[in-house]
Amino acid sequence: MGDVLEIARGAARAVIAPTGAGLKSFEVAGVPYVETYHDAPPMGSGAVLVPWPNRTAGARWALAGREQRLDVTEPARGNAIHGLVRRTTWDVVEHAAAHVTLATPVTGAGWPVELRTTITYAVDDEGLTVTHGVHNVGAERTPFGVGTHPYPRAGHSATDETALSLAATTELPLDPVTMVPSGPAAPVAGERDFRVARLLAGVRLDTPFGGCEPVDGLVRHVLRGPGGGVEVWADPDFRWVQVYTPDDFPGRGRAVAVEPMTCPPDALNSGVDLLWLEPGDAWSGRWGLRPLD
Repeated sequence: MGDVLEIARGAARAVIAPTGAGLKSFEVAGVPYVETYHDAPPMGSGAVLVPWPNRTAGARWALAGREQRLDVTEPARGNAIHGLVRRTTWDVVEHAAAHVTLATPVTGAGWPVELRTTITYAVDDEGLTVTHGVHNVGAERTPFGVGTHPYPRAGHSATDETALSLAATTELPLDPVTMVPSGPAAPVAGERDFRVARLLAGVRLDTPFGGCEPVDGLVRHVLRGPGGGVEVWADPDFRWVQVYTPDDFPGRGRAVAVEPMTCPPDALNSGVDLLWLEPGDAWSGRWGLRPLD
């Protein structure tokens, strides 16, 4: 994976992997607020998902009526998953004590309009702020989406002792075989309603939630347990969040991914909440982690 990049300010410290520009760890005063790993990132841990998050059904989509064929990167289901930059070694644009900026071109099979994407990680007294940038350096208007794949943790709390609350108001149903949308989003209800915090013990999710409503200008998802808490916040463009609860995260066991996304799975085909850029235009959006008492 190459040398990692460390940033710190006061008691806050984060480590970023240049391969994929992914978040490897974030802690404050030695308390961890994301799951970490030793070698290659497991289960998409920390991944940056550009120019689409989650899955594109059949690894196909169309731009201006022209079919585009992406590489099949989820062979068991025939999909293209999690964009084009997860395995790229990003260029380090700037590395200071408390922040680091990386950049990479976004190109590949089935992606006809070149983009340039940047990411800045910064730590301060409030926690970790992550700023994504996407610039259309091609000659055609293009859609895109942005996502990220952290596994936040409520400090020293066990996952099953942690309560989760989400800003989401809808759930998108998925085909259990292909894991792509099988119908329109519906209001959250019952066991899928996390607007009020629910304990994660016994909860099994690999679920896209939408309709994320900002509070005081930010979308806010929260994990709290007996060993601490953490808020996963995001700008309003991050209208979606995927939640995944594996039982076998290396070195941890039960874990929870809370993945801010600007659009849902298969948005390149559905068009739901896609962002668009004209040639020469750029977009930026932020999310972050804030430790809670």
